[in-house]
Amino acid sequence: MAKTGTTTTQGLRTAIERSGYYPALVSEAVESAVGTEPISSYLVHQETTFDANEVRRHVTVLVLTATRFVVSHTDEQTADDTSPVPYATTSTESVRLGRISSVVLSRVVANPETYTPGTLPREVVLTIGWGAVQRLDLEPAGCSDPNCDADHGYTGSATADDLSLRVSEAGDGPETVAEALRFAQALSEATVAQGA
Repeated sequence: MAKTGTTTTQGLRTAIERSGYYPALVSEAVESAVGTEPISSYLVHQETTFDANEVRRHVTVLVLTATRFVVSHTDEQTADDTSPVPYATTSTESVRLGRISSVVLSRVVANPETYTPGTLPREVVLTIGWGAVQRLDLEPAGCSDPNCDADHGYTGSATADDLSLRVSEAGDGPETVAEALRFAQALSEATVAQGA
């Protein structure tokens, strides 16, 4: 659930509880990372993934304060060599807003020729970069001569995509798509304010 304005810790906790995904564990981790700083916006997104013959759940909580962007991931794991019982892993990262280098929002709309402004997209992908993870895609460079066998080195691109979150109307519901749009706007505005 994304909310903006005078959001309280209790509102965030309620959204986490509503997700139904280990709410005590997730709430404690997020609240510990946020501390006493007031929350200006948040988004709670739960997704189910299929890994071979297993169904796994994952929850991502994004929190925006006046000075930081906090991201929390919680994954459940099946019993393995390190643990005889199922377990969950929770991580949080706190990023100073001035470090956020990009907020990318991709929208997928049906029938773009008849699109009406204000209509919700079918899905959105929110990608946020702050320099913690860089992806480098390389490929051999070449020239236009088909008979050339010289080594032209490599060419490629570097992409910062520390977090990518996909929300769809079909999988998450239209309200969650709207909430993701509101959170993306709040985060974009906050990063601009930090740069001013």
